[in-house]
Amino acid sequence: MIVRIATEGQFEVDDSHRDELNRLDNEAVEAVEAHDQQRFHAALEQMIALVRDRGRALDDDHLSSSDLILPPADTTLEEAAQEFTGQGLLPD
Repeated sequence: MIVRIATEGQFEVDDSHRDELNRLDNEAVEAVEAHDQQRFHAALEQMIALVRDRGRALDDDHLSSSDLILPPADTTLEEAAQEFTGQGLLPD
């Protein structure tokens, strides 16, 4: 799957990591709903780290649609409330 980290670029991530990304996405949604900024940032940072560590960065000239777009690490809880709702960024 192709994952974009906003302001960083795209990464190719093996589909075997989808469940872990989905778990972290659900954690982020729960944190936003609970207005828990610390818990939200922990989940988002783990998602970004997973993509960076286990994904392969794609060249800037590689153009393809992203299966998942993660917001930047400095996203505020208020900004996240607009994106991390319902099923989150990665529907189950």
